[in-house]
Amino acid sequence: MNIVHQNQRFEYHENGNVAYLSYVLDGEIRVFNHTIVPPELGGRGIGTALVRHALDWARLENWQIRATCGFVVAFVAKNPEYRDLFVE
Repeated sequence: MNIVHQNQRFEYHENGNVAYLSYVLDGEIRVFNHTIVPPELGGRGIGTALVRHALDWARLENWQIRATCGFVVAFVAKNPEYRDLFVE
């Protein structure tokens, strides 16, 4: 799966559809605020792949993360190996 990072979003493109995880900056903290997967791409684990890719990227770049996106919060609850990236 080819996920690209641009303009404060991690994006996956397929057949004219775009799934993405977006973030905003709060000082030095990246706030993951939305994970959007169009219905045409749903049910295939694309949202999970976006979150995993974004968190792996964050680890490589030494980012601190806060999540306001429920999908990201749920992902981290099931994948505690990413909790160290998060700040209050």
